Amino acid sequence: MDDQAAFAEQVFNAQAFSQYLGARLESAAPGTAEISVAIGDNLKQHQGFAHGGVLCYLADNAITFAGGLGLGGDAVTSEFKINYLRPGIGTRLVARAEARSIGKRQATCQCDVYCVDGGEEKLCAVALGTVLLVGQ
Repeated sequence: MDDQAAFAEQVFNAQAFSQYLGARLESAAPGTAEISVAIGDNLKQHQGFAHGGVLCYLADNAITFAGGLGLGGDAVTSEFKINYLRPGIGTRLVARAEARSIGKRQATCQCDVYCVDGGEEKLCAVALGTVLLVGQ
């Protein structure tokens, strides 16, 4: 495991909220990240699909990992936007983020969030965010 992958795993494991949700850091490398979570009843809203806050969490966190690793350090979100396209119905949510632009202290990233049901992925949200390098 390289230094950045180890750093990403360490940061993710230190996130109490990620652990509370049961989220998993599936992969992380400079400019990309994938995070998933099982859709349990505790993460559903009153109509029976994944709460929008869970989709938001996944997109925000994946964007921050992709951008932060692309910048080469620890990062925080400075702004974020999400479009919900369809309800998060299924057994799992998967967020895949990619840095679209990386500068010296700032990266702009895009994230697609998919709901997985029976092995089939359906796009349920698209997000765009900017992350800033911290501690420099």
